[in-house]
Amino acid sequence: MEQILIFAGTKEGRLLAEHLTRQGIDVHISVATAYGKEVLQQREGLVIHQGRLSQPEMEALLKEQEWEAVVDATHPYAREVSKNLREACKTTGKMYLRLLREPSGEEESWGGSSGKAKKEELRDYYYVDTKEEAAAFLNETEGNILLTTGSKELRDYIRLLDDPSRIYARILPDGGMVNQCRSWGLSGSQIICMQGPFSAELNAAMLKQVNAKYLVTKDTGDAGGFLPKLAGARAAKAKAVVIRRPGETEGFFMNQLLEYLKLPPMEQKGGSSKESHASPRIFLLGIGMGSVSGMTGEAVKACECADVILGAGRMLETLSCFGKPMEDMYDPYEILGFIKRHPEYQNIVAAFSGDIGFYSGTKRLLELLETEAYQVEVICGISSAAYAAAKLHMPWQDMKLVSIHGRPQNLIGAVRAHEKVFALAGKRESVREAAKSLIEYGFSHVTMHVASQLSYPEEEMITGTPETFLSYDKKGLSVLVLENPMAAETAVTHGLKDEVFQRGGAPMTKEEVRSVSLSKLMLTKDALVYDIGAGTGSIGIECALQASRGTVYAIEKKEEAVTLLTENARRLGAANLVVVKGTAPEALKELPAPTHVFVGGSGGNLEEIVGLLLKKNPRVRIVVNAISLETVAEAMRILETHGFQESEIVQVSVAKSRTLGGYHMMTGQNPVYIFTMSNQDRGKGLS
Repeated sequence: MEQILIFAGTKEGRLLAEHLTRQGIDVHISVATAYGKEVLQQREGLVIHQGRLSQPEMEALLKEQEWEAVVDATHPYAREVSKNLREACKTTGKMYLRLLREPSGEEESWGGSSGKAKKEELRDYYYVDTKEEAAAFLNETEGNILLTTGSKELRDYIRLLDDPSRIYARILPDGGMVNQCRSWGLSGSQIICMQGPFSAELNAAMLKQVNAKYLVTKDTGDAGGFLPKLAGARAAKAKAVVIRRPGETEGFFMNQLLEYLKLPPMEQKGGSSKESHASPRIFLLGIGMGSVSGMTGEAVKACECADVILGAGRMLETLSCFGKPMEDMYDPYEILGFIKRHPEYQNIVAAFSGDIGFYSGTKRLLELLETEAYQVEVICGISSAAYAAAKLHMPWQDMKLVSIHGRPQNLIGAVRAHEKVFALAGKRESVREAAKSLIEYGFSHVTMHVASQLSYPEEEMITGTPETFLSYDKKGLSVLVLENPMAAETAVTHGLKDEVFQRGGAPMTKEEVRSVSLSKLMLTKDALVYDIGAGTGSIGIECALQASRGTVYAIEKKEEAVTLLTENARRLGAANLVVVKGTAPEALKELPAPTHVFVGGSGGNLEEIVGLLLKKNPRVRIVVNAISLETVAEAMRILETHGFQESEIVQVSVAKSRTLGGYHMMTGQNPVYIFTMSNQDRGKGLS
């Protein structure tokens, strides 16, 4: 075979050209853009043609030489180009070979290429067939959009979307295209010029940077960066709108094409991913603290038998002594893609720090591998909690286990409720911040044990009070064991006395009414609560203490009350309460959607507040306290207007005793109406 003409617009086309030149075959490659030419590596035997070609121009190029074959390696979505090339080959009598892109894996799992459904909503994805369907879906949503479909169809999206100001377009670094984007109405801040490949982390960072709620992508397969896009969207809590790949059935995958041309296969490039699903054994391995000496015998044996070891850099440094091929990766989608592309590896180890069941990245990877029907074996490691407890001669069956390493966690709430708390802390900054918080929220009496570099020669365990660790400066990763003997005295129900709150001139929901209102809220441990018109914070603080894994946003407009509730939250240890100064509903607009809301003061805006709450979460549970008859009337209208699945009105009248001479007299307080409204039936859980 002497000369082959490749029409390329994909990574596969470039890889094929490079592989053929290594076999001593002269390759002419046709690309549409200057950028396409730029990314090709100049090498002997490779001639590059640049420029978009019409069908007659393709025919002229095909007639220039006696090509042995013409390979169509253009983008799966470039249907018009493929159609023209196919017709040009037919007209000139040339052999037309279509190079198909390998399935992405996600596509096979969720029916991305089946075409059976017009559109499908699947977990974090929304599949459609066309850009028109994508735009129609997006027009029913709110929030910014990151477009990653390239510049060719960008003008169509600008035309199809009702509000183009939502668009942030990622395009190749081409000055002419930037000017085009500006001429179509996009501002400079809406144009992101970058060259891939893009990792999941970079995709996530980009989505967060532009505050995008949606990512629009085509199902371009592994080679087109599809899986890292999905992983990035998931990490950024954005929804991926996926344009399904055109259903191509005629053509060859890479090694099938090379076999047809009677050429050697491309190294480490298999055929269809389905061919390799049953063969490899995959070990999800917890390596323990970090040293080989701390690994289990089963873990050592798996590494000794491995064909390749996957993991983050720190794990690979530890496991390098086994002398195996290694790949630095930890994203589950990246690992899945690697496994599919490398059927030559029959024993694959994916290594994770500590134990795979304790704040480990194995959970999502295990789900993906089991969905794909791979043979998976899970090998546990020694957890840092068990290791640290053993070093302290301390039983740990009654420890509360948490992580403050790169994740939000109410450490103060855990310490308040448990006599022993174990926390993954990460680097020294986390240790210093934990010590500072313990002192700030009144837990300076707690004993802190800080262990660093577990299982390594540099291992060290230091014990002291929180003040001991305000300037902690040890290198490496650390864990905490916190002992609070006073936790046993903490009440397990709500019911703080009125006297514990500093009040000043701010309003406060009294103890007995507060107790009934909290019961009606039906809080969960991880609730996200608004306390609107928080006053001294009595309701919000009690919510924060009960919802120890959740967050409470206390909204208050008066400066004096803001100062008081901030101080009350600090003194009573409500570290998961966030003070928001402002007036509802405006102050609520940028907050995350609530699961539970208490309204103690609405400033006459109750109807607008409830409307916004239902828009944020239609199943939110709302409790309103009303004293004035005007607020009672407004709350009644809201119940009638919205037709909640559950609604209830309770009037609470409280009288408290006071002494008068030698007698006890009952003094009545103002009656309070407690309105409960929700679209979630009682007892069936809250969203």
